[in-house]
Amino acid sequence: MKLTKQQAKEIRALKRMKDEDIDVSDIRPLKNWDQAVIGKFYRPRKVLLTIRIDADVLARLRADGRGYQTRINSLLRRAVEGSPKRGKTNVVESK
Repeated sequence: MKLTKQQAKEIRALKRMKDEDIDVSDIRPLKNWDQAVIGKFYRPRKVLLTIRIDADVLARLRADGRGYQTRINSLLRRAVEGSPKRGKTNVVESK
């Protein structure tokens, strides 16, 4: 979407302003968070990894069709979130 000259000018002016100087008084506060979705816009950083999985487990996950890697990640996440913490976890980036 291309901006008009006026829109671009307004955005540049907003960028120069401090957050506390921007008037947000016309935005009404959100009081009902029942429909809020946690993590809707947050996507954790992914790390490329080689892992060995039993062939029958992989076959079962692949049998459900596309997205088996996402399902593996979801299963691991649930397992990690459901288990007690065992000290500090370090995230290691692959090279």
